[in-house]
Amino acid sequence: MLKRKDLLGLRDVSREEILQILGTAVEMKEMLKNDVKKTQHLVGKNVVTLFYENSTRTRVSFETAAKIMSANCTSVSAAVSSVQKGETLIDTGLNLDALLTDIIILRHNMSGAPVLLARNVKASVINAGDGMNEHPTQALLDIFTMREEFGDELRGLKVVIAGDVKHSRVARSNIWGLSKLGAHVTVVSPRTLLPMEIEKMGVQVCDDIDEAVVGANVVMGLRVQLERQKSKLLPSVSEYMKFYGITDERMAKADSGAILMHPGPLNRNVEVSSVAADGDSSRILKQVTNGVAVRMAIMHLLTGERK
Repeated sequence: MLKRKDLLGLRDVSREEILQILGTAVEMKEMLKNDVKKTQHLVGKNVVTLFYENSTRTRVSFETAAKIMSANCTSVSAAVSSVQKGETLIDTGLNLDALLTDIIILRHNMSGAPVLLARNVKASVINAGDGMNEHPTQALLDIFTMREEFGDELRGLKVVIAGDVKHSRVARSNIWGLSKLGAHVTVVSPRTLLPMEIEKMGVQVCDDIDEAVVGANVVMGLRVQLERQKSKLLPSVSEYMKFYGITDERMAKADSGAILMHPGPLNRNVEVSSVAADGDSSRILKQVTNGVAVRMAIMHLLTGERK
């Protein structure tokens, strides 16, 4: 079981803890493959998804995982909660504590919100994405998917992350997690969509996607937030696709057996062509399936420590 109460990001999670989560997720995935739709891992536990931003995959994935493990699961959307009446995040958390909640799964538009909540509640807090900071469970399911394809040892694996890196919490969590497992990460993006001094995270920066994908084992697209178009941080959508989009032709330059990944939601023919997204190398839907197993593992490991 994990020694920590919360999972707030991969920056401060050890390699051993990452491997423990991934190993437990293998067991959970095996149960799902055997069509096990109900286990007793979280029987009697109360799980709340508390989302201050819209979500489909992450919210449904967590709720599916909780229900499979027999938890009592409640969904709270900030848009229709007491937040609209002025209730603070801490007060919301304290009320959930008073309702005997064991796990709070938080998505928030402010970086650091899960840390603030975790410091003030007894329940375990899982970060489901905070601002431009981290999205640890997405990175863990991405890494889990890579391990299924290339084996448990990812040392030396070449991973290319292409897209809006500057605003991507998925990119940050993947960089922290993959680096701890020895993978080589290259980011490729217009300079306006790259964080300053990102090289300090241990990644290689490339301006040319055609050069970056050569020999890559994994090519991961990131969602281009089309609202950035208004801030003139990226060229037109058509120009972005031309110079940075992932296509079949670009995937052909990658290593034999390379896979295409994307955390979703996918803007077709903006970050990834429809042909590539639906092609044989795509693992986009497999990532969604793997998300359930990984989130089952995380909730089990966090609550098991506190029984």
